Amino acid sequence: VAVGYMDPGNWATDLAGGAQFGYTLLSVILLSNIMAMILQYLSLKLGIVTGRDLAQACRDHYTRPVAFTLWILCEIAIAACDLAEVIGSAIALNLLFGLPLVVGVFLTALDVMIVLFLQNKGFRLIESMVAGLIFLIGICFAYELVVSQPSVAGILGGLLPAPQIVVNPDMLYIAIGILGATVMPHNLYLHSSIVQTRAFARDDAGKKMAIKFASIDSTGALFFAFFINAAILIVSAAAFHGTDY
Repeated sequence: VAVGYMDPGNWATDLAGGAQFGYTLLSVILLSNIMAMILQYLSLKLGIVTGRDLAQACRDHYTRPVAFTLWILCEIAIAACDLAEVIGSAIALNLLFGLPLVVGVFLTALDVMIVLFLQNKGFRLIESMVAGLIFLIGICFAYELVVSQPSVAGILGGLLPAPQIVVNPDMLYIAIGILGATVMPHNLYLHSSIVQTRAFARDDAGKKMAIKFASIDSTGALFFAFFINAAILIVSAAAFHGTDY
């Protein structure tokens, strides 16, 4: 779930926001992550209490035409999101190793198949592997924060919402992009489903305990995702804002 909050869309909007407007849009990242934490909490609560994921709950409680429309809209949204992930990975491979974009797309598709294969070996294996990669990203950006020497006063000021965010059309455009890259529908469907893989007693006491620990798990992971997204914008602001890059 945390990976969904640091995908190529987040990187692109955070880099653009930091380079163009300095630390001003940090407040948008903060508010977006707070909103995401609330939505993910509701999602995990749905999965634990009802034993149904969001897609199944929609099918159970909406009429067939409404459920079908929701399915189509979500498929379009997820396909658009996946397109960004695949192209973003292909561009990264091109920048790092000079591979053609077509080759990068095929390698990215192969990565997906490998992850799906590993899922059959146990969900905890994937969880540990992804957590390790996220931790590695966090270490990299912590180093870059030290090297770029950002303004602490600017960071603290950027965490407070500024009126120009909604007044300046260019800034508003990037802010909407940050919000859209952070709060995405597939994470709600995913979380309400995978939270059911946890081992807990299916009675009231067990569900209450599961909600407690899943909430701590989710909030901690999303706070770490906030740190990485904020670090991207801060490094971009320190390195590129006010320059010709």
